[in-house]
Amino acid sequence: MSPRDTALAYISANEPRFSEFCQRIWSHAEPAWREYKSARDYVELLRAEGFSVEAGSGGMPTAFVASWGSGKPVLAGFSEYDAVPGNSQQVVPYPAPREGVHPYAAGHTDPHSVLGTASLVAMLGAKAAMQQHGIAGTLKLFGEPAEKVCGSKPVHAAKGYYNDLDAAVVWHPWPSNTVTSDTQFGAYWSCVITFEAADPENWIDPTLVPIEGAHAQARCPGALDAMCLMYTTTKYTKEAMFPHAGSWTLNEFVLGDGGATSDNLAPRFAQIQYSWRASSLGIQEQIWRVLANNARHAAASTGCRAFVRWVTKTRVGLPNQVMTDLTWKNLQAVGAPAYDEAALEFGRDIQRNLGLAPMEDPFIPTASRLMPPEENEARLRAGLPAWQKHLSADDYVEFCWHAPTVRLLAARPRLRPPTPGFAYPNWAYLALGGLPGAVDPGMFVAARTMALTYVDLATQPETLAAAQAEFRERSGIGTPAWVPPLLPADFDPPVDLRWPEYVTTARGEEWCIPTPHAGTGAGETL
Repeated sequence: MSPRDTALAYISANEPRFSEFCQRIWSHAEPAWREYKSARDYVELLRAEGFSVEAGSGGMPTAFVASWGSGKPVLAGFSEYDAVPGNSQQVVPYPAPREGVHPYAAGHTDPHSVLGTASLVAMLGAKAAMQQHGIAGTLKLFGEPAEKVCGSKPVHAAKGYYNDLDAAVVWHPWPSNTVTSDTQFGAYWSCVITFEAADPENWIDPTLVPIEGAHAQARCPGALDAMCLMYTTTKYTKEAMFPHAGSWTLNEFVLGDGGATSDNLAPRFAQIQYSWRASSLGIQEQIWRVLANNARHAAASTGCRAFVRWVTKTRVGLPNQVMTDLTWKNLQAVGAPAYDEAALEFGRDIQRNLGLAPMEDPFIPTASRLMPPEENEARLRAGLPAWQKHLSADDYVEFCWHAPTVRLLAARPRLRPPTPGFAYPNWAYLALGGLPGAVDPGMFVAARTMALTYVDLATQPETLAAAQAEFRERSGIGTPAWVPPLLPADFDPPVDLRWPEYVTTARGEEWCIPTPHAGTGAGETL
């Protein structure tokens, strides 16, 4: 039996075990930076499989680095496992948030339960092959929390965790089965801007209106007004951030603290998070300059001080055609996913419950066929200007500047629309993401393809050398053209910010607001 056959045999023998593991991560449904149970399950399993594991890597309690083997090459992958607030859903063909928690609690969307499990299985399949056949090399699986805010990979990169890698093989659930080629993903930056009314009593001279009692005085506008002014000013100035060319987005979210009061007191503390993605670092910088200026003016107008706390800064992706060709060859060897009748009937049940005629095959056709990388590339570029080389954002791009990296895509089926432009409700997408019959086929296609790619990289030194030569040329590593990590090496991961999490109270599981590391947790003065 060849090393490739050994890797595939390991995966086939362990499919039921890892299908159950995937369901366990799905059921945890833990949001960004709060994946305590999920990270624990990965760490325990990997240690039982003979990996040495650094838990809490990079100062992130729910991150880890698991290593097995010794020497070169050092081959890497990553597991993600965070869920998304507001996307709770049971695995049923009708709308039903999970019972026992708030209806807008977290749920898996892409889902990362599948993404993380396939990466784990691929790594264990490669380990089985390397161990049985005496193949030299080191396997590293990174546990990467908070992907939905692109949180951990820039931290691992900044702190040197990727510096010794020889290649990285990563993937993402997708509507099709293919490999990313020239057009890679762009940059994602995010920060929390805090407004604090430190001395609202000095907003007016109280002697001017000799009325006793603070509640009768004109109050300082305070932090809430500052935040609202920031929000509206940014809406006005968004038109001036960058021309309407290419694709870039800016999103915001207000972090609440339940600090409402009926007293005539100034709101003391308010926070708004901004996240923006673009195809170049220059565009990202331009957007930040406008945001920072808006924050300073909003603070000055409302008797506040403004602070910034960075959540993340990613670079942009780099292609590697050698890695793309190798992984595409392995995807062809594995083949496309196939779905059993039970999964198809679940899809039909969703259609029936929506008043639609059930289809013989309710899943989109790209879920069950292979798409050549050049076809996927053409689809991505169809709506892009020629000058734009990156699209959307994903933090796998951090690996691209430290080692040749490939990004595999494998199917996570969606429902076939009955008419062009028809949009299924979000709950239907979420329910399918938790159905083993719908997600396991693509998950194990991804695991097999990545495992074969690891084995090839460990046993074909000429292929790895060609990938690394291309990487050196494209990245400019060792020259001024190389883009280093955008976060400092001493970056303090924002795990103490007001990310929602589950806590146990007398009422059951609830959301709560954590305590910051120090002071208010507001960050640097703007």
